[in-house]
Amino acid sequence: MTQTLPIAPWRLFAVEVRAVRQLSPSFTRVTFTGPDLHHFADNGYDQRIKLALPLPGQHGVNLPEGPDWYAKWRALPEHERNPVRTYTVRAVRPYVSEVDVDLVLHGDSGPATRWARRVRPGDEVALLGPDAGYDGDHGGVEFRPPSTGHLLLAGDETAVPAISAICERLPLDACGTVLLEVPDAGDVLPLVTPPGIEVRWLPRGAGGHGSHLVPAVAAATGQLLAGGTPVAAQPVTDVDVDTEILWEVPEEVPPSRLYAWLAGEAGVIRTLRRHLVVERGLDRRAVAFMGYWRLGRVDPV
Repeated sequence: MTQTLPIAPWRLFAVEVRAVRQLSPSFTRVTFTGPDLHHFADNGYDQRIKLALPLPGQHGVNLPEGPDWYAKWRALPEHERNPVRTYTVRAVRPYVSEVDVDLVLHGDSGPATRWARRVRPGDEVALLGPDAGYDGDHGGVEFRPPSTGHLLLAGDETAVPAISAICERLPLDACGTVLLEVPDAGDVLPLVTPPGIEVRWLPRGAGGHGSHLVPAVAAATGQLLAGGTPVAAQPVTDVDVDTEILWEVPEEVPPSRLYAWLAGEAGVIRTLRRHLVVERGLDRRAVAFMGYWRLGRVDPV
């Protein structure tokens, strides 16, 4: 008698690029298709996935197989190891076996950015994502707002796909503020939100990362918390973003006047974390902080 293996929360999908669309100077939308993508779970919000990209001169991707593929991949010599990078799902259309991922174009130094600048229809990659056949929490979704209170969603260009997907799933009575710092005024994209959500795009131009986002978050927090009862400041352990990952997401969010979801360059997010928790006294259980990348460092896997 053949024994059926249990379905795992995540699986590898063999996919190819169906379409490439330049959205703005800094954003490219890649549509993937594959024979099994109708099994890809549409969880919405900020669902993370991983893409395994071809090596130079390689057409497709040859990843180790089995549940321990990641450990096997890590053990490969660097020149045989396909680059693996983390992205956010922008849209899922299982009825036509399609998944959209919006890629940020910045520089040309890393393998992921070089691939994003040269990607063409027909290119083959591997996608690690949630399996719709799994009956449970897949993981990889960090947006967990309470049923009441205001929302503050803020980040740089790397957070734009996640925040865009979150906004499209918000209930119609949601209220709050969205702050998006992007490289250029041409990177302002259409954003679907409930009527109670204010969206502010912050093109930084020649300014440094966070130069517009940090003061905007401080001002918005002051407005959203105006008139409330002050809360005692809470100590936070400082994080060395050059050696550690800044990633603090509450498992359960208590009732709160404000829920903050912040993502982007780790040094900037560390500054915002300290401002909100230490200076503003926000309950740490009502704030999600994610360092998506680190200035001057290789993209995290």
